[in-house]
Amino acid sequence: MAEKNVISLDKIKVACRDCSLSMLCLPMGLRPEDVDRLDAIVKRNRPLQRGDHLFRSGEPFRNLYVVKTGAVKTYTQTNDGDEQVVGFHLPGEVLGMDAIQENLHGCSARALETTAICELPFERLEDLASNIPSLQHQMFRLLSKEISQDAEMMTLLGRSTAEERVASFLLSLSDRFHRRGFSASDFFLSMSRQEIGSYLGLALETVSRLFTRFQEEKILKVERKHVQILDLERLRSMVTHQTHCERHRARPSN
Repeated sequence: MAEKNVISLDKIKVACRDCSLSMLCLPMGLRPEDVDRLDAIVKRNRPLQRGDHLFRSGEPFRNLYVVKTGAVKTYTQTNDGDEQVVGFHLPGEVLGMDAIQENLHGCSARALETTAICELPFERLEDLASNIPSLQHQMFRLLSKEISQDAEMMTLLGRSTAEERVASFLLSLSDRFHRRGFSASDFFLSMSRQEIGSYLGLALETVSRLFTRFQEEKILKVERKHVQILDLERLRSMVTHQTHCERHRARPSN
């Protein structure tokens, strides 16, 4: 397991055109020469260690960030000083777009494990996008995706039972890992049960109880943070809040 958190600098410095995440990230749909222009503004710094902050709530907005390896959580602080998790971000996903309007970060972002980040200065990215229509379109697509995900999350929290929330969360991770070329049914959770509960609006005890029940019913096999989904169809059958479009998305195989 220790080797899992080792990130070589050579891996971090891989150019956009050679990156395995290019079809999930900003280079998607760009011509090779335009990918090189995008690559020229990307900053690749040393990796964050678990617990390190990428940015904090209230800080000025200057960059968009793309997770290259590892995982990041975004969170806000409640009036009582508790953390409210608002998102988990996997390789290929963009952070910071919610800060564009106010020019301030409204939440904080912290690494859940050793994590490499691609940093994109927003002013330079904005200038580049004005000259590359396909990059501008991709930015619009990512903004639309973020709005759609926020709407889905509001629906999930507003109308779903605890069982549906946990099942939906596991199915979302399954799909996201699958789109990155990993197994849809065998993966590690970088976040704690407490953080999952915060994100889903559930108590830690409720999340733990449902994980235990899903194991007893042979839906999951869980060893600490290692999760194996044994029955994807059973998980899907628990989720009743999905829209017509969501139900007809491509379903990953094991």
